[in-house]
Amino acid sequence: MNSSKVVVVIVGVGIDMAEVARYRFGATALAWFSRKVYTEHEMSYAMRKRNWHERLAGFFAAKEATRKAFGHAIPWRSVGVVHERSGRPAIELRDAAERLMAARGVRSIHLSITHTSATAAAMVILES
Repeated sequence: MNSSKVVVVIVGVGIDMAEVARYRFGATALAWFSRKVYTEHEMSYAMRKRNWHERLAGFFAAKEATRKAFGHAIPWRSVGVVHERSGRPAIELRDAAERLMAARGVRSIHLSITHTSATAAAMVILES
């Protein structure tokens, strides 16, 4: 009987919380902040939702949790939250940030986001 072991190593963990009230922007502030922080996909997804400010807070928490998991700042728009067909959120690294996975030996990024009307939280686990 040939049994092969799969060794999974966690190479980074990040968690962050965001107060939803901080993401209830007026139109001008929303346009400015979205250009600085969010991807087009994130804005499109959030703005289709009734409580879009909760989604924006969750996306921000996910970006910050990803930065913490990798151990340093990554440009905001180089970290994006996308959704699988099932609706499950996932992290997508863009531009130079894509190379971080290979540099750190990361094979998978796991993301969980939750939110209430007051608070959003996200946790990221980097796996090799």
